[in-house]
Amino acid sequence: MSNARFSFSIAATDGAARTGTISMLRGEIRTPAFMPVGTAATVKAMKPADVRASGADIILGNTYHLMLRPGAERVARLGGLHGFMQWERPILTDSGGYQVMSLSALTRLTEEGVAFSSHLDGSKHMLSPERSMEIQRLLGSDIVMAFDECTKNGVARDAAALSMERSMRWARRSREGFDAGGEHADRSALFGIQQGALDEDLRLRSAQALTEIGFDGYAVGGLAVGEGQEAMFATLDFAPGQLPAHKPRYLMGVGKPDDIVGAVERGIDMFDCVLPTRSGRNGQAFTWNGPVNIRNARHAEDQGSLDPVCGCPVCATWSRAYLHHLVRSGEMLGAMLMTEHNLHFYQALMSGLRASIAEGRLTAYANEFRARYHSR
Repeated sequence: MSNARFSFSIAATDGAARTGTISMLRGEIRTPAFMPVGTAATVKAMKPADVRASGADIILGNTYHLMLRPGAERVARLGGLHGFMQWERPILTDSGGYQVMSLSALTRLTEEGVAFSSHLDGSKHMLSPERSMEIQRLLGSDIVMAFDECTKNGVARDAAALSMERSMRWARRSREGFDAGGEHADRSALFGIQQGALDEDLRLRSAQALTEIGFDGYAVGGLAVGEGQEAMFATLDFAPGQLPAHKPRYLMGVGKPDDIVGAVERGIDMFDCVLPTRSGRNGQAFTWNGPVNIRNARHAEDQGSLDPVCGCPVCATWSRAYLHHLVRSGEMLGAMLMTEHNLHFYQALMSGLRASIAEGRLTAYANEFRARYHSR
């Protein structure tokens, strides 16, 4: 266990890419890092020990879902999120802002925050920067995300500017609310979120505002919302470099394996995405030779492993034919095994990226990965 509340050290760089370590009270996080998503205090279809065995140093929890069920106050009474779900390493919690806007059909956004109806039972709630900080404190989050408005894809520049500016005002209120959190603020970290859509000037203004407020790390928000990989990469060509170089940079909600590789090349240190778990439950596996739909009939009598070069417990034990049978039969073990494989694949990819940066061969590694992954 580290004695540091939060520190980030860069061990090596290769172009814009960096590899290093985030040190926190609950342990170290190797970067570039991928955080499995544990939306409702669980990484779906996985036990915490198996998530750790895949190579994950940190997971993500969801403020919106946990505030609605089982409730942040209840989680706090039960000892906090770590003890509740039996994950004793770092947890990052998102602010809830994205889910409020995307999951609730009835929302009212004001300067105070967002009033919304629960997608579960229609009950009324208000989520503000202060309430988001309170919820994340009750959960016991290690890395707390500032409350922001995720700018919708394709909005006009004026609307994107207004949205970004509101997020920056909320960022300052988040900072103040976090700092008032007493012991939790002394043990955890707060990340700000850059907004500004695809506009370089708006992103720069956002970065400057966040840097003035001061955060432990900085996220690039408002991407992976439908703009496509080309536009996302074009934004990442400038957005990470606008943020403080000595702090971690987190790209929220990304993504596909080739998205991650391209983002690491552009200076991103942290990622999260539901894809490996959601795809696993739906019968899709990520392999070094590209995605595999195990439902396809051609796998019905294939006695080979899911990925011959993987080495995870699933690939070492079960055949494609058996996984095909489980998934097609709707057996819960199918979702569990497919998810376990996908998480191992994502963590193996992150390990390869870290090693290639440290050895100064990231470009070769990335190009070899893309050639093989897209070879089908």
